[in-house]
Amino acid sequence: MGDDADGDRVKGSVAVVTGAARGVGLATVQWLRARGVRVVAEDLSADVERLADPGAVEVLVGDVADEETAVHAVRLARDRFGGLDVLVNNAGRTVNRPLVDTTLADWDDLVAVNARGTFLHAREAFRQMHAAGRGGSIVNVGSYTCTVGLPEGSAYSASKGALAQLTKVIALEGGPHGIRANVVAPGVVETDLLNDVRPDGRAYLRSFGPLHPLGRIAQPEEIAEVIGFLASARSSFITGAVVAADGGFTAA
Repeated sequence: MGDDADGDRVKGSVAVVTGAARGVGLATVQWLRARGVRVVAEDLSADVERLADPGAVEVLVGDVADEETAVHAVRLARDRFGGLDVLVNNAGRTVNRPLVDTTLADWDDLVAVNARGTFLHAREAFRQMHAAGRGGSIVNVGSYTCTVGLPEGSAYSASKGALAQLTKVIALEGGPHGIRANVVAPGVVETDLLNDVRPDGRAYLRSFGPLHPLGRIAQPEEIAEVIGFLASARSSFITGAVVAADGGFTAA
C-alpha cells in the first residue's frame, strides 16, 4: 500500500466494500475515495449504481450471501484495478425478536448475510491477496454484540459472534502472508437499517443514545474513520482485534 500526502497511507490501494449503497458502507466508500483508493462498491440494492465512476469506482449489484457475488467482486477488483488490497465486509441485516418468536427463516437469513457473506468475501479476498503476495487488510464490520448479548437479538448476536471468531482465524492464517484481519464493533449507528421494518427507524435508533456513556449514537462517518484506519498501513501491527467504536457501551 502506498503512502499519501495526508498520511492515511492508503492512496493507490484497491478496495471492495459490501453494503456500499447507504449508511456505514457509503461513508466508507467516500472515505476511501477521498484518499485515492479505487473501489468496487457492492450492494443488493441497485441504488449502489449511482456510485459508479469510471476508473475509480466499479459497482456490483448482488447478494452478499451468494458465492458467485463474492467471486465476481474480487475478480472485478483484479481485472479493472489490477489487484486487491482492502476488503470491507460491511453488509448486514438485523431482526429483533424474542428467542421463542425467532423463526428458522429469521435465523437463516441473518446467518446467510452476516456470517456466510463475510466468510465468502473474506475467502475470495484472501485467495487474491495471497496469490498476489503483497498482503492486505480485511475489515469486518461487526457490532457490540460481538462481545455482549442483545436481548431479543439471538440470531443477530450469534451471527456477529461468529464474525468475530472468523476474523481471528483469518488473522492467524493471514499473518505469515502479511494479510491482516480486524473487526470494527460499533454501538448503535444512525442509518436506514430499520427503515424496512418500522416507519420511525432512525428515531428509534436515536432513542438508544442514553445507553451509551457518550450520551448519543454514532454517525456513519465516525465508524468509517475507524474502518479506514484499520484498512490502512497506519494500523500495520493490529490484527485479530475486535475494535470497539461504541461510545463506551461495552465498557460497563
